[in-house]
Amino acid sequence: MGKKLRELAGGVSENQLASTVKESAQQIWLAGLGAFAKAQEEGGKVFDALVKEGESIQSKTRKMTDERIAQVAGKAAGTWDRLEQVFEDRVARALGSLGVPSKQDIDRLSKRVVELSAAVQALTEGKTAPKIVAKPVVKEAATAAEPAAAKPAAARPATRRPAAKAAAAKPVPPVTPADVLNTIPQPSE
Repeated sequence: MGKKLRELAGGVSENQLASTVKESAQQIWLAGLGAFAKAQEEGGKVFDALVKEGESIQSKTRKMTDERIAQVAGKAAGTWDRLEQVFEDRVARALGSLGVPSKQDIDRLSKRVVELSAAVQALTEGKTAPKIVAKPVVKEAATAAEPAAAKPAAARPATRRPAAKAAAAKPVPPVTPADVLNTIPQPSE
């Protein structure tokens, strides 16, 4: 390598060559120190910029994650609501097939009992009974009396009932829904 330098230097003396190399090495050393200082100075700025960029990406990611979680939670809630409704429908259908009355059936029966109680009360007091519209109470509740009602009138035996004496009738206390419910036999546990 020394030969190549001498060839490049041409007619330059060894002292001049040594001083040129020394000067060149000094400049390279100073350039390296300057680059190091510049990198150190810029490195802080770059580091700060990277931190800001990381915070920005983190907030975007958190926002997207929250949105996805909300979507999934909404779908899950809808699915649970549908599942709950299906379950309730099936239980109601099963109870209906077993002949267990629903809350609506019991409410209608209670209302009907109150209406009939008022009509009986009015009749026992001698007032005109309020007009009661006969409505089918429970569609599913089939009774054994339906086949007898379907027979023609000629097939049924003609029976006469004695006329009730209105004057001898005792007043009947009003019947409440609670009284009716108390007369229903309770299953033994």
